[in-house]
Amino acid sequence: MDLGDRINAFRFFIRDRDAKFTCAFEGVFSDEGPHMVKIPPRTPPANCYAERWIRTARTECTDRMLIYGKRHLRSVLREFTSHYNGHRPYQSRQQRPPGHCTPTVVEPGAPVQLRKVLGDVINENHKAA
Repeated sequence: MDLGDRINAFRFFIRDRDAKFTCAFEGVFSDEGPHMVKIPPRTPPANCYAERWIRTARTECTDRMLIYGKRHLRSVLREFTSHYNGHRPYQSRQQRPPGHCTPTVVEPGAPVQLRKVLGDVINENHKAA
């Protein structure tokens, strides 16, 4: 994942205690600004937001398709993230995505247009013009 200039927008980098995170890994992020925070030992719930997003991305997207390589995976996750943040309804937000503050009201019987995302893995409904 290429963060570019956005790396300074992050204050913390939360990680677990896996051995794959070496001192060199921590050094890359500490030079850029975010503070490295390790979750407590044997506490997966401490990283619940990341765990939930990974589970959702797997069940709704990547488990339903064949990924051909790193480039394809990045493209698929970019499209899924766009859907996840811009269109997918959230029950805690009264069925609105994070980017929409006012609820969209569609009259009964109004025409609806279907848009296929990621080759028919995900479908989005829009008001027809």
